[in-house]
Amino acid sequence: MSIVEMIAEHPHVDGHLNDPLAEVVKHAMYAAQITASCADACLGEESAADRKDCIRSCLDASNASEALAYIAARRTGSNEPVIKAAMTFAKAALKSCHAECSNHEDAHCKRCAKMCEELIADIEKAEL
Repeated sequence: MSIVEMIAEHPHVDGHLNDPLAEVVKHAMYAAQITASCADACLGEESAADRKDCIRSCLDASNASEALAYIAARRTGSNEPVIKAAMTFAKAALKSCHAECSNHEDAHCKRCAKMCEELIADIEKAEL
């Protein structure tokens, strides 16, 4: 099952799939889960009390990524200003999450930082 295929099959896409935006949707879905999972893993660390900013930034990135995935996947009508705003908002949250997770050597924080990098790059490629 593929979200990219689902977007491509929408009647308003009519064979003109915006591939970079479809990649943003796909990776935003992944990022929403990976950043939330990282926040949960940080809560499980012995140093959880010292990771409040990291946990907060992971949860912010998760919520922003989820919102972006929903908004950018809609193909009925056009609301480019809202899609652009969602990308800007998500990019800011992802940059914050990346900065916080880059301060930790845990595998989950490294994976989370990498996911943030990938989605930021996708957003930059898909600028409308």
